[in-house]
Amino acid sequence: MPSVLPLGDPAPSDGLLPIDGALRSAERDLSLYVHVPFCRVRCGYCDFNTYTATELRGVKQSDYASQAVAEMRFAGGVLAASGVAPRSLSTVFFGGGTPTLLPAAQLTAMLGAARDEWGFAPDAEITTEANPDSVDAEYLQALADAGFTRVSFGMQSAVPSVLATLERTHDPARIPDVVGWAKDAGLQVSLDLIYGTPGETLDDWKRSLDTAVANDPGHISAYALIVEDGTKLARQIRSGALAAPSDDLQADMYELADQTLGAAGYEWYEVSNWSKDAATRSRHNLGYWVGNDWWGIGPGSHSYVGDTRWWNVKHPAAYAQRIAAGESPAAGRETIDDPTRELERILLESRVRDRLRIRSLAPEARREVAGLIAEGLVDGPAAVRGTLDLTLRGRLMADTVVRRLT
Repeated sequence: MPSVLPLGDPAPSDGLLPIDGALRSAERDLSLYVHVPFCRVRCGYCDFNTYTATELRGVKQSDYASQAVAEMRFAGGVLAASGVAPRSLSTVFFGGGTPTLLPAAQLTAMLGAARDEWGFAPDAEITTEANPDSVDAEYLQALADAGFTRVSFGMQSAVPSVLATLERTHDPARIPDVVGWAKDAGLQVSLDLIYGTPGETLDDWKRSLDTAVANDPGHISAYALIVEDGTKLARQIRSGALAAPSDDLQADMYELADQTLGAAGYEWYEVSNWSKDAATRSRHNLGYWVGNDWWGIGPGSHSYVGDTRWWNVKHPAAYAQRIAAGESPAAGRETIDDPTRELERILLESRVRDRLRIRSLAPEARREVAGLIAEGLVDGPAAVRGTLDLTLRGRLMADTVVRRLT
């Protein structure tokens, strides 16, 4: 089943935000996340809030775009009524699920509603995730014509046996086709990879990295597989049907990724992300890591504006009911206090290259930096320049660094 929502305070039906928190938004960029909660099949490792056709219980997938548009209009009214200064969207990201299960015209309609409600910054980044088997050249061209600038393909692996364990349905031989179609349409391309799947060898992982590099995307993400409670994969491991991922092997795989991608001209800019240059980084994800505001559209989506974080009801049916009633779809919310905000800032900014300024740390944290350099976890020359940048070893031990700084 999909992941459990966090606990929190009750969210008001009108969605209004605390005025003090709203005022904190004045200097931040605003982004929009649109969650499309539909998948053709449920992958065994996934605990995202997604639903197959048999799990929708009377909700029509074809109605979703109009519901998302209604929440966008609701959001615009809430931000204005809460005293949040008007801002154009710096990034828009369609995620899921599989957004490209919907017709291109529906993604276009949702994007148009976002443009009408907020407007886009002149250089706005507009991304959709896509499964390689859910698009063709015509579909991708339609997205580009509508204003999308970027597509992130869930490649995961180039090895059929690894994809089978993950229960991914696409043919890895299709990757060159979809990447080529996207480039022909003028879209930037990211390939997302997962490493540490039960049974995956270091040679398997090298094959996936080499295949990704050979397709020459501007951006590559590589995430360690996490076994989430409640998933089919967790049950398979608990029963002994599959072996649990090895921490040591995952560390070797991360080192191989950094070596392979670095040799191919990619630079890491966040612990799990590499790009050809600054222009091909995921600016939307960077917005999360550096503490910008975002509104999350759709069932189970999370939002963060000012000091307030909230999350929508999970099931598409409950979401549709709230939207039809003209009420906030939020299930709960919390106000972030100063100590929590500082902890989260260090946790997130330390993952990003050239972001965490040493002078912004508390005095006791600054005193830890020399020791972290001596232990090979923090880059010395970067520290001299004023930023706390993780070394390769530091990226493998990022949690340890954060504990030392907080």
